[in-house]
Amino acid sequence: MIDAPILLGYYRGNFAFTRTSLVSFSRLFLLAFSALVALAPTHALSAVEASPPSAQQAAAVPAEKILALSETLAAAPIADAIPAQPTQVVPPPAVPSTLLTNLDGATPTGDSHLEQNDLWQRIRNGFAMHELDSPLIARHEQWYANRPDYVARMMERSQRYLFFITEEVEKRGMPTEIALLPMIESAFNPGAYSIGNASGIWQFIPSTGRNFGLQQNWWYDGRRDIVNATRGALDYLQKLHDQFGDWELALAAYNWGEGAVERAQEHNRKRGLPTDYASLKMPDETRNYVPKLLAVKNIVSNPEKFGLALQSIPNQPYFTAVTTARHIDVKLAAKLADISLDEFTALNPAHNRPVILQENAEVLLLPVDKAASFQTNLENYNEPLVSWQAYRSKKGERLDKVAPRFGLSVAKLKSINGLSARSKLSNGQELLVPLNGEDADTEFEAFNTHLVPTEKSAGHSVEHTVKKGETLSSLSRRYHVSVAKLQSWNGDITHLKPGQTITIAKSARSYHVAKSGKRSHLKLAKTGKPIKLASAKSGKKQIAHKAQRHIQRVAYNR
Repeated sequence: MIDAPILLGYYRGNFAFTRTSLVSFSRLFLLAFSALVALAPTHALSAVEASPPSAQQAAAVPAEKILALSETLAAAPIADAIPAQPTQVVPPPAVPSTLLTNLDGATPTGDSHLEQNDLWQRIRNGFAMHELDSPLIARHEQWYANRPDYVARMMERSQRYLFFITEEVEKRGMPTEIALLPMIESAFNPGAYSIGNASGIWQFIPSTGRNFGLQQNWWYDGRRDIVNATRGALDYLQKLHDQFGDWELALAAYNWGEGAVERAQEHNRKRGLPTDYASLKMPDETRNYVPKLLAVKNIVSNPEKFGLALQSIPNQPYFTAVTTARHIDVKLAAKLADISLDEFTALNPAHNRPVILQENAEVLLLPVDKAASFQTNLENYNEPLVSWQAYRSKKGERLDKVAPRFGLSVAKLKSINGLSARSKLSNGQELLVPLNGEDADTEFEAFNTHLVPTEKSAGHSVEHTVKKGETLSSLSRRYHVSVAKLQSWNGDITHLKPGQTITIAKSARSYHVAKSGKRSHLKLAKTGKPIKLASAKSGKKQIAHKAQRHIQRVAYNR
């Protein structure tokens, strides 16, 4: 039988040993755990940051705090190491998100300074269209990658408009790929004008523009109004998405027409075929339309991959609206805002003439930092605001009688108003004339009212390389356009030099139709290369369609 004091001493000794062992084990465990945290790879912490906020707070305990805790336990009295009752688990204090950094020192994407201040990152975050299995995407990626200067000009122009467009896209819950659509339509050139009479950065044709409230007349073209055309285009795209339930089909309908997409779907239904975008038979332009947009998306997502660079765009408004209750010359408005005429017309491209006389057009867009000075300068300006006026001519009135009345030559009157050089009589139209003819020539040259065909990625223009002996007159005959139009499309050039490249904007009528047996073909005026048609009975519509598709391919692949 063991003596009680001896047994008690035995238990006391073993208990002390056991207690000491437990504390030592705890110390070792905490030290080992803290070492693991310190050596954790970057992606492990990223996973924590990707978890819900509560999980972030519970997991985001710095290693140094754990080490401090282990040292506290090591220094604590042994009697306190085993509590009398279970301890309550208290979550660690929340760590501000700005303090959550990867182990390499990089700030997490979700809270990055770059994302908050760079519009490109905001756009990337909103990408939502699924990838399209099409080899055409790679082709268009390569097309842009091979033209860095073109991409740079397009991106530079986009800086004025992208913040506003992105805001409007997000308001409608659309994928932010839609904000990039003007790159496909117009390369963000506000004066873009196609051979199909589409105009503006969203390329509205006249009828669709009117359907969405975009007024069009001699003074003003709402299709080029940045604010109204953007809202109209997004309303139209939302309508198409609601109709087809798919962004690829909605975009195809925007390019091709909703009726055309419906007919293509019905054609497939009758044959038991799928009716999605990839399965429909459609024109080449529409077939390339969505792949082209996805190519631009991929470039924006990772420009370095394609050897390109995107200049940072501040994630803040570029322009604001100001009002003036009076008509005003475009040139004067730019002067009062202390901006260049090019900058003013880029923000207000809907005005066709050098004076803003359009009713209800008192709202002007100006850079945010210029609005206040414009209002101040306008209030302090005591001279006339307009130097141009509208003159309603009488039908049959001789132009050589009208011109000197306003201090103009006949040629200048025709040039200002886009009249044919052969015109002699008025047909009763409204004419733009100066209030004071003394400065008419110099004043008007500062503002070009002619629409210039733009460099479109899809290509609605053809470039011609001048050969020895060619003149503006010979090219006008060859391409069936007036000399005045050739000049206006090419910076009012007066002489041509061999090797010079000029833009030729053409309509389908610029192609010659010829018959060969039972078949018809179309000769491209530039190369003479025939375009085969189905038959001689194809009709003018097919000829025009073939011509337009061919000219687009020529321009795009140049």
